Amino acid sequence: MYRVRVRSVPPVVLALRRFPNPRLTGIGAGLFAALTMFVLACVDRLLFDSSELVYGLLFLPVSALTALWVRPADLVTAPISVPIAFAVGVFPISGGSEGLGGQIMGLVTALAVHAGWLYGGTLIAGLIASVRKVRQMRARRRYVLAHGRGGAPASEPAPRAAAASAAAAAKPVRAGAGGAGGAGAVARRPQRP
Repeated sequence: MYRVRVRSVPPVVLALRRFPNPRLTGIGAGLFAALTMFVLACVDRLLFDSSELVYGLLFLPVSALTALWVRPADLVTAPISVPIAFAVGVFPISGGSEGLGGQIMGLVTALAVHAGWLYGGTLIAGLIASVRKVRQMRARRRYVLAHGRGGAPASEPAPRAAAASAAAAAKPVRAGAGGAGGAGAVARRPQRP
């Protein structure tokens, strides 16, 4: 007697499957990242006295979530919107002096000082978006190979190719046109389905 061995799913995988899996548009992903970073920067300013380390560490998972939650058609927007979100979020913790000029100088200085976190989060978003794009392209290639170009399974001939071959077989040969090996014989290229 054979026993069927049931493989149990690890608890980590089960926990990950319970997380939400939204599909945001490019603009939606950018807004999500910008608003999340702004709120986290405000919380960082209130609780941790504008700690750069806390802000940078919070930026990395937001970058990853932005790249994971953007829909496949807008994958290119994830590495673009993440640095913008970083700049929007760093404004509350930049620590500029009074006046518009002081605030802008504080923002530019904070962006220069936190460039490592900015590059790290952008790299994470770019890698996740690239991996998702490669997986999407492989899945599309497998689908095309399995179903052929016209959407019909590859084992069945395409209707247009089958009709063309049936019409060529039924077409009468004119006298003098030459048969196989004759002077008028021309090699025909097979039609694509």
